[in-house]
Amino acid sequence: MSKPIFTSKGSTAWLFKMAWRDAKASKGRLLLFMASIILGIAAVVSIQLFSQNLKDNIQGQSKQLMGADFIIDSNQLPNERAQAIIDSLKPDASEVNFVSMIAFPKNEGTKLVRVRALEGDFPFYGEMTTEPASAALNYQKDGGALVDATLMLQFDINPGDSIKIGEVILPISGALKAIPGSTAISTSVAPTIVIPNRFIAETELLQFGSRKEYQFFYKAPNLDLVLLEKQLDPMLDAENVDLDTHTSTSQRLGQRYDNVGKFLNLAAFIALLLGCIGIASSVNIYIKEKLTAVAVLKCMGATRRQSFLIFLIQISGIGIIGGLIGTGIGAVLQELFPFILKEFLPFDVEVSISLQPLIMGVLLGFFMSVLFALLPLIRTWYVSPLEVLRIGATPSEKPKRARLVIFTVILLFLFGFSLWLLNDWKFALAFVAGTLVTFAILAGIAILSMKVVKTYFPKRAGFTVRQSLLNLFRPNNQTLVLIVAIGLGTFLISTLYFTKDILLAKTEVGSASENANLITLDVQSDQLDAIVKTFDANDLKLIDNIPLVTMRMHSIKGKLVNAIRQDSTSQIRGWLLNHEFRTTYRESLIESEEIIEGEWTPVQNPEDPIIISISDNLAADAKVTVGDPIVFNVQGVLMETTIGSIRKVDWGRLQLNFSILFSKGVLEDAPQFNVLTTYVPDDESSAALQRDLVAKFPNVTILDLRQVYTIVEDILDKVSWIINFMAFFSILTGIIVLIGSVRNSKYQRIKESVLLRTLGAKNSQILNIAALEYLFLGILGSLVGILLALLGSLLLAILVFKEPFIPSAIPFLVFLPGISLLVLGIGLSNIRSVLRSSPLEVLRKEV
Repeated sequence: MSKPIFTSKGSTAWLFKMAWRDAKASKGRLLLFMASIILGIAAVVSIQLFSQNLKDNIQGQSKQLMGADFIIDSNQLPNERAQAIIDSLKPDASEVNFVSMIAFPKNEGTKLVRVRALEGDFPFYGEMTTEPASAALNYQKDGGALVDATLMLQFDINPGDSIKIGEVILPISGALKAIPGSTAISTSVAPTIVIPNRFIAETELLQFGSRKEYQFFYKAPNLDLVLLEKQLDPMLDAENVDLDTHTSTSQRLGQRYDNVGKFLNLAAFIALLLGCIGIASSVNIYIKEKLTAVAVLKCMGATRRQSFLIFLIQISGIGIIGGLIGTGIGAVLQELFPFILKEFLPFDVEVSISLQPLIMGVLLGFFMSVLFALLPLIRTWYVSPLEVLRIGATPSEKPKRARLVIFTVILLFLFGFSLWLLNDWKFALAFVAGTLVTFAILAGIAILSMKVVKTYFPKRAGFTVRQSLLNLFRPNNQTLVLIVAIGLGTFLISTLYFTKDILLAKTEVGSASENANLITLDVQSDQLDAIVKTFDANDLKLIDNIPLVTMRMHSIKGKLVNAIRQDSTSQIRGWLLNHEFRTTYRESLIESEEIIEGEWTPVQNPEDPIIISISDNLAADAKVTVGDPIVFNVQGVLMETTIGSIRKVDWGRLQLNFSILFSKGVLEDAPQFNVLTTYVPDDESSAALQRDLVAKFPNVTILDLRQVYTIVEDILDKVSWIINFMAFFSILTGIIVLIGSVRNSKYQRIKESVLLRTLGAKNSQILNIAALEYLFLGILGSLVGILLALLGSLLLAILVFKEPFIPSAIPFLVFLPGISLLVLGIGLSNIRSVLRSSPLEVLRKEV
């Protein structure tokens, strides 16, 4: 062979020119390659940018959210020791807040609100926004109330009108538009009313059983809050008082969106993984069609390195361009998230573009394209010049070692990326291992199906059936490649759908006639009969009458609570030592409860030992189990009890749940108050009942759950929109990957179809042969993928999201037939040129 002709100083420029020229000639074939990169990068960048913005906003606005540097709060009036600690820190402001019904004498309107009785110059950070603006400064001095602005619009109330809070009537100083500590959810369910603290006693609303919170606000910008929390929190916890700093508040806010963040990261990982599969599949198509051209280049004197670099440069350039486009799309997409979630967040998210996700997007585009293109691209290195002369010649060298190295680097890349997303090496390793196991299972099923078809081949079947089955195991078959590609794509798409359902499983909030949607709280024993008659007068049926008995723990497992407080080695959580428990008694469990230890006792005789049931979280905090004794102080009377069962309680349900539950026959004679529930069909019935109750019983609190349902459904719809939007992105990427994978079979099948036409096969026979083959591959691949996704999603629900898993039928009813038909359609489109042209024309073109 003559001396290579591509060895001049301009060889580098020549490589780039060749890469450019070939890319222009093959731009249609590289479209799927580019699309896979763009969609994968867009999903990753949009999610990462939004997560970074959310984190930065939470950290930057945590003081404004709280209004102070730290807060000490208690659900009861602090005892002497707790008050001494509070006073020693010199609070700058204080508050008592509670939920209550208020009335507007102007039009007899009533509403459930949260009353915040403030003393001092609060807030220290952020603003209390009012209309007029002077109301925020003067309401304390003028002895007026600040009323939620939306509430004033609803009831046609203006500054200067009056508001009745319990037994006190105050003038309205202004409309309250914003105050630190309030969110769109809380203000929609219970709008905020701010009054001077000095009027609390006159309201007469803080009675037996009333739920209230005492808060003390501190401004200390230079204080080490981490050290303060470390030193004070145990001391305050022992007195049933909590310490909250603005730094811990920002951490809790981040945890509120934890599962949504996990899902979005999972969507990003799956979109990227699908994009990677699409890259490998698309480049595999492309390189297969270029092997002859590579052999020609080598005949003309091009070296292995040069022929390899031409396509590497080409693919790297496409990867960088795809990364740039995907990054741009991702930056635009993340602008939508704050708009959709603005009512879910307690603050306005200011969107900013940070460099890290943008740089990561471009680099991911490059590394994705190069790494996942290397496996098919390495074949150009081993192409022999003889292939241009001898059709079907195979490479003289097997790139096993090179493939092993590339495969190892790919695994490390996937592990590193998943670790970056999940921040947990165990989860990252599980994700990568799960993908590999899925790949291996799909490959094993493909090989097994080939052996089964070959072993039980129906020799007496018709021509088209025999030919389609022969295609599954004859040389150059696509069974392994297509089942793995179809199955893996379906697996990832279905996993995403199943996990979406895990997060949205609790979004259905109903209000059927048999379910209570209005709750009346704090009903005193002497008010019970009169309130029930009020229900009857408004044609409303009493659904539940839940008695509440308050009590404290006196001793746990024979050790007095006072002694436990003094014991520095005790592992019992301090909050329950002074906590006032609200308990109830009934014969049966409700839907939100499940016995996990012991047995439930429905009814007890007064002379029998008292058996109770406690929640699992209380058992863990008190370090007790079934059979352990607990003595309670019930309004001055000591009551000895034994734990008979431990319940798992779903605290997320919109209903009353209890940590401590007594059987019927024990607490009937104890001092108690009641919670009554009913069903109201419309706004008019609800308003009429609330007017009657507030006028007669100002201490009673009414919670209209229809409002809660509306707010929760609205929020979940917004979260669901983002989840579905990102799921759509990943599913779209998966469909593009499947299209590329099935198109891969064109290289082998088109020549076989031409030969069949040359031998006299009809177009209908060729179509039937292809249809049966692709239908079999589509059904088998997608079915196995969905079944594996079912198992994977179950593990995700248990280990990652910690939520119950109820599988949806959609993947079986929609994905299975849909993907099978998609594979069938693409497979038939592969041979359309054969059916439209003469055999000689196609052979000249393809060969």
